[in-house]
Amino acid sequence: MPPPGKAGTLSAMTAPACRLYLITPPALPDLRGFAATLAGALDAGDVASLQLRLKDAPDDEVRRAIEALRPAAQERGVAFILNDRPDLAAETGCDGVHVGQDDTPYAQARRLVGPEAIVGVTCHDSRHLAMEAAEAGADYVAFGAFYPTGTKTPKSRAAPDLLEWWAELMEVPCVAIGGITVANCRPLVAAGADFLAVSAGVWTHPDGAAAAVREFNRIMAEV
Repeated sequence: MPPPGKAGTLSAMTAPACRLYLITPPALPDLRGFAATLAGALDAGDVASLQLRLKDAPDDEVRRAIEALRPAAQERGVAFILNDRPDLAAETGCDGVHVGQDDTPYAQARRLVGPEAIVGVTCHDSRHLAMEAAEAGADYVAFGAFYPTGTKTPKSRAAPDLLEWWAELMEVPCVAIGGITVANCRPLVAAGADFLAVSAGVWTHPDGAAAAVREFNRIMAEV
């Protein structure tokens, strides 16, 4: 289960079966405050990667966010992945990029970020799209949404049996995404998700982000 752990905190030999893949909130009006929250969350338990997701933000705003947040992740061995923009990912020293079906095609993203970077691909609930991405060389495929989410309007709904099918058939890691919280994540871990992509489920947890990371890690270790 290497990527997104190419820059992960644990080696493939010691990593748990499922790990956290954090996604930033959709807007970061208080960048300094979020940077402090992020550091506390990353120090609270195992996190494989952090994706910066600022849809439609100006390039300069994205660059400022990368400058503020990337060091906190990389200094802790957490892969820093940029959403949508392989050009900015390559320019600013990110560990990789995540692209959707309507974003930069995988092959172009790979050319921009290079062979050693992480490139993940959104595949919604499509087995066909996932197999195409894996065969093309994607480091991971992302399935979802598994639950209702207020972070974005999902284009599809996926069921845990999709993760079971993928885990039995393919070696390329899969990421489960969409409305995942500590209250509903167990079926996805049990079904074989390699990573749980979580945004609001961590940042809006009633006891704080660090508590959420600890709870996710506890559940992953139990399942």
